[in-house]
Parts: sequence; C-alpha cells; structure tokens
Amino acid sequence: MARDSDITPPRLVGGHPPADAAAKPTRRPAGLAGAAAARPLRPIESSSVVGLAYEQIRELILTGAIAPGERLGQVELAEQLGISRTPVREALRRLAGEGLVTARTNHGFRVAEIGIEEVMRRLEIRLLLEPGVARLAAERATADHLAAIDATIAREERARDAAETHDASRDFHLAVARATGNPDIVATLAAQWIVEIGRRLLARRTARPDWQGRDIAEHKAIAAAIAGGQGDLAEQLMREHVASALDHWAAKADA
Repeated sequence: MARDSDITPPRLVGGHPPADAAAKPTRRPAGLAGAAAARPLRPIESSSVVGLAYEQIRELILTGAIAPGERLGQVELAEQLGISRTPVREALRRLAGEGLVTARTNHGFRVAEIGIEEVMRRLEIRLLLEPGVARLAAERATADHLAAIDATIAREERARDAAETHDASRDFHLAVARATGNPDIVATLAAQWIVEIGRRLLARRTARPDWQGRDIAEHKAIAAAIAGGQGDLAEQLMREHVASALDHWAAKADA
C-alpha cells in the first residue's frame, strides 16, 4: 500500500480536483526503482569473471604450478582469486571439457594426468573413427565444406610454430568431420584433442624438418579425394594418416 508521502496531491482546477484524479494518482519514483524506470539497468555479466578464473587456473596447470593429480579445491581457488565459488566451478567445468581437469562425482576436480599413453589411446579412437568420417565427407561435402578444408591446409602451410601448426592440423580434421553434416561426429572427434597437450607434443614432433611438409601433403591428398567424391580413397588415406601418427608416438612410448 502506498504511503501518503508517496502520492503527489492532484492539481486543483477551479477549486476542484480533476475528474480522474482519484483514479490516477501520480507516484514519485523512489531510489533505485526510479532510476531503473528512467534508464533501464544492464545486467552484470558473469562470463567475464568466469573467463578470468578459467585463464588463471589454466595457466597454473600448464606451467606446472599445480601438479598433475592434485586436487583443485573450489573454496581455496575462490579465496585466492577473490571471487565466489560459482565462477570457479564454471571455469573448472570448462577445463574439464578440454581434458586438463578431471571431475568425479563427490570427489571434486583434479588436474588431469596426461602423457603419451593418453594421447595414444585417443589416437586409437581416431584410427577407428576418422577413416569412416573421411568416406562420409566424400559423399556429402558441399562447396563450402571443401573451401573450409582447403583453408585449414593453407593455414598449416603458413604456420611458423608448433601451436599454429597443431591448431591448423586439428582444424583440418574437424573441417573434414563437419563435411559429414553430422554435428555429433564433430563433437566426438573434437573431444579426442587436448589442445595444450597436443601443442606441447607436436613441438617435439616438428623438430623433424620433414614432418610438417609431409603432414600437409597427406592433408592435401585426403582433401582431393573428398573433393572428387572418392570415398574408398579418402578412407584409405585417412587411415594411413592417423596410423602414421599412432606409430610415431608408440615408438616414443617404447623408447
């Protein structure tokens, strides 16, 4: 119920109030409500806080400041970052999606323990999955899909460091997956890459001067088979391509 002080007395006309004065009292805007009525407030964006938390926790993991297997306490991280637990939890979920963090029900989050063995397990999945993806892409690829595939190859040719090379190579495989027109295939394949770990390992592989040129040549051959609608050839070339990577890291693991 409005208080008397919140109602502006009606203006008298000829000694009498206007006819609609009782029906339409004029209220004085009060405090924040009045300001919001005059100029709507923009909601505070939480995404920037989550992004900052993500970047700082990610850096701690990648630099080794937090060791593999170590528990990531939400309360402790929130206190160190000077924020609430909610953005910390969202940042940890994002890192879990990248494979840098593991999440277990009732056990919280821990830094993932990733090595060559984990990379090889993921390459085995790719070896089973990607040849069929290449075949399907050869059957379904549109002109836009083919242009996107070629663009990733051009990026890899221009790449001058391990991170750029890795990202362009990864994007080639995802572009081939997108050419199937099946977003679930893309999501399944994307989950097999741990971007930062892949960059580190590829930095070791690119120490071989012939590796990048060979990778690009194999990508071009696969792209040509897809563009020509040659499903059998695209499947075969992709199988050989992924098997080569698996053989390389298997030799490293045995060394």
